[in-house]
Amino acid sequence: MLWLIDAFESIRDFMNLGGPVLRLIAITIFLMWVLIVERIVFFRTTMKTLTRDIHDSWESRQERRSWNAQQIRELMISRFSESTGKGIAMIQTLVALCPLLGLLGTVTGMISVFQVMAVSGSGNIRAMAAGVSQATVPTMAGMVGALSGVLLVTILSRRAAHEVQFLEDSLTMDH
Repeated sequence: MLWLIDAFESIRDFMNLGGPVLRLIAITIFLMWVLIVERIVFFRTTMKTLTRDIHDSWESRQERRSWNAQQIRELMISRFSESTGKGIAMIQTLVALCPLLGLLGTVTGMISVFQVMAVSGSGNIRAMAAGVSQATVPTMAGMVGALSGVLLVTILSRRAAHEVQFLEDSLTMDH
């Protein structure tokens, strides 16, 4: 139980070291990962059922060559594409937002350094160090968050496109 208290204290100290922008970055990264996990769960569970239902519905049709049948097929594929791509644009936005928030942390931290220098000159190294850490920690956190998200959002985007293409290829037009 002591290790849990130590972990919370370390996280609290790290968050205080980075300043208020680091809290915003942490919330952004948390939301990004919630959406990533949701998409992974969707691909492993709901999507398989959805694919099977669409495929069964299409295969149970008597006629598949008319213009109306083709429009129904396109509608099924479009709805499937929409459901597989849901949330991916938001994840991409959050990934892009992470380094920008890190840059905001850099700017606010450097403003703190300049304020210390304006008040006490360059002789107060301790006060300047707090501003420098407030500038560098959010930058690092923003980059780590973006890097972790870039890989997974690329994998999710490719998987969604692949699944849509696979469904489109599997809906036969014979009969």
